[in-house]
Amino acid sequence: MLRAWIYRRLTRFLEQRVARTERLYRNDVDLLKRHIHKGDVLLVEGDQRISAIIKYLTQSSWSHAALYVGDEILRRGGPLREQVVEQFGGEAEHLVVEALMEGVVLSPLVKYCEHNIRVCRPHRLRGPHLRSILDDAIGALGWCYDMRNIVDLARHLIAVTFMPDRYRSEAMRFGSGVSTAVICTSLIGRLFHGVGFPVLPSVTPAAPSSAADKGRLAWLSPLRRRNRHSGVYRRLDPTLLTPRDFDLSPYFEVVKFNVIKQRGFDYGRMEWDDTRERESAAVESAPPAPRFRVRSARTARREPDSA
Repeated sequence: MLRAWIYRRLTRFLEQRVARTERLYRNDVDLLKRHIHKGDVLLVEGDQRISAIIKYLTQSSWSHAALYVGDEILRRGGPLREQVVEQFGGEAEHLVVEALMEGVVLSPLVKYCEHNIRVCRPHRLRGPHLRSILDDAIGALGWCYDMRNIVDLARHLIAVTFMPDRYRSEAMRFGSGVSTAVICTSLIGRLFHGVGFPVLPSVTPAAPSSAADKGRLAWLSPLRRRNRHSGVYRRLDPTLLTPRDFDLSPYFEVVKFNVIKQRGFDYGRMEWDDTRERESAAVESAPPAPRFRVRSARTARREPDSA
């Protein structure tokens, strides 16, 4: 009873909005809907207290992550289809699955159009694996939020930021350990790890070959150059992931949907307003104002006249 009361109070505190973040570019909703694909990860710069904490601890702009499922609920039919149509109307064709403090829910894509966002696309994700990710994402609806994961992650990031290397311990896993308790990034990380797709694994390079081996296996060189996945890969536990990891991952592409995806971008046709630059140049080029030496009455009495 007491724990539930504390959790509710803490949730209300962390979900309170702080000063709204500066939107760096106006998102074109139509272009976003046109270019985002199912399975894409949507990164968001949030404006809540918990968003500010996550951004500070990760030293990143991104505080939240969601998985785009599009019209998958409508295509599958059933009671859930009727529910999302009633709740979201026409926006039910563009939905994301996300883990909020209220649990794992469906939300319309337009919910985040007034925020700074980034679309990250898993590179060459196979069709059967995409279907498996969508199945598992929809199956996770109703799971609870793992507050313990957030607390453990915050403690770890504070230690990494402020403690010397010799005092740090390598984290293996965070959270309560309950299989149906997740945060936004651990949910998405589990979905991709489930099909073997990497997010931000650690890599141990393969041992270099000896000169004798190189001579005997010279005919394999073209095949080796074609295979770039040498070394040993180790998955990072999903509970250790943060939103910026999807941005930094070499296996996810950043989709520039606002301008570049249109293929009509030409910076030479942009009209610039250089009023401020001209005003600044005018101030810098102006002659310096004359300086007058102001003497006090006491100084004037001490100094003799030059006449």
